[in-house]
Amino acid sequence: MAGVGGGSGIGTGTGTGVGVGPYAELTFDSEGDVDRATQEAVARMEATDVLVFAHGWNSDRSTSNRLYDRFFAPFPALVGTGVRLGYVGVVWPSIRFSDEPIPDFEAPGALPGPGYGCALDPLTRQALGEFWPGRRAELDRLAELLAEQPESAAAFIEFGALVRELAGVDTVHAVAASAVPAIFADDVLEVCRALSLALARAGAGAVAAGAGSAGFTVGGGLRGLWGGAKELLRQATYYKMKKRAGVVGERGLGPVLAQLAAGRPALRFHLVGHSFGARVVSFSLRAVPDGARYIRSMTLLQGAFSHYAFADRLPHDKGRGGALRGLHQKVDGPVVACHSPHDSALKVFYPLASRMAGDSAGLLGFDERWGAIGHDGVRAVPGAVRLSLDAALREGVPAAGCVSVDAGSVVRRGGAPSGAHSDICHAELARLVVSAGRMGR
Repeated sequence: MAGVGGGSGIGTGTGTGVGVGPYAELTFDSEGDVDRATQEAVARMEATDVLVFAHGWNSDRSTSNRLYDRFFAPFPALVGTGVRLGYVGVVWPSIRFSDEPIPDFEAPGALPGPGYGCALDPLTRQALGEFWPGRRAELDRLAELLAEQPESAAAFIEFGALVRELAGVDTVHAVAASAVPAIFADDVLEVCRALSLALARAGAGAVAAGAGSAGFTVGGGLRGLWGGAKELLRQATYYKMKKRAGVVGERGLGPVLAQLAAGRPALRFHLVGHSFGARVVSFSLRAVPDGARYIRSMTLLQGAFSHYAFADRLPHDKGRGGALRGLHQKVDGPVVACHSPHDSALKVFYPLASRMAGDSAGLLGFDERWGAIGHDGVRAVPGAVRLSLDAALREGVPAAGCVSVDAGSVVRRGGAPSGAHSDICHAELARLVVSAGRMGR
């Protein structure tokens, strides 16, 4: 099995860093193939209900375990006496640039800090090597260009070509222009200018001279666009993670849960996903057999996929539905989508990534078509309920259907460029998962 390291642990988290128990990892590679030993560990778990949490962008197993340890900690005190809760942490190959802080995770001074500027810090360079194994030469050259920031259009063209190669985007042999993501196909200087403006909007520093003007010329202000070039590399990792998350969910997690449920019919699963991990758990619904009732709730924390995913018909194209149209009905309980206005990753950058299919309006400017479920909740699903977090905790959530919960009252901390995207370890959100799963005292 390629792409992911790490073993499995079951019990009180000994050897995993996760303090609750019973706990087990469920490990997948980039193609969705499961580590069978981890699946067997979950199958042996003594529980009535199992929380299955899929992380988003975390570059290593230790970061994932720290997330799971923090998020799971409140649950033992929240569930009722008739519930024997088991905990599963899904581990799949993703990446986090180390300049994207997770609130309360890194000690002061542990992050690379602003001293690196556009350059790749050592942790991010290492993570990129693990994310794209065998591409050392290309990554070394990208790192060199970001460190030197040459005032040269040719350097940007070279940078863009290297990023396209890593992302697996073929602009030469594409059957149709629409098959090439616009962010990779458009003029690289214009793309880097748009991304530089987006970084400024997200609070990642002032716009460099030339980047915010109506136009720019070679030799004037190009150095100020290297922040946008670094963001283009980051967007390439998101592009790969987006596709990978769907594969891991549909071909990996979904079939594994179906097998576990077949062997343990009374077991109730409660799915939780953060960021692209929300995409993992949502796409796992494609593998749920008709009439099955083992998925009892699903909670999406700052989900990095379309707010129209569950819609039968898209508002802007009535002949098409969302990628997961109607699949919320596979959950024998509610699908709860938490969103926050303080999430810059989804407010600012997700629309850019979503326009990768091409858009004549250009890369900047918000369009409802490109919104994320973690930015403004579920859209275009009749009967979907919208609640504040306070109301959801006070009154409970509906027993079924899609529910959008504005969690901005707690999901509000974090620095540029991602904002509060990873600010998810709160007791209030744990209480929301317990409410959705009808597991409370």
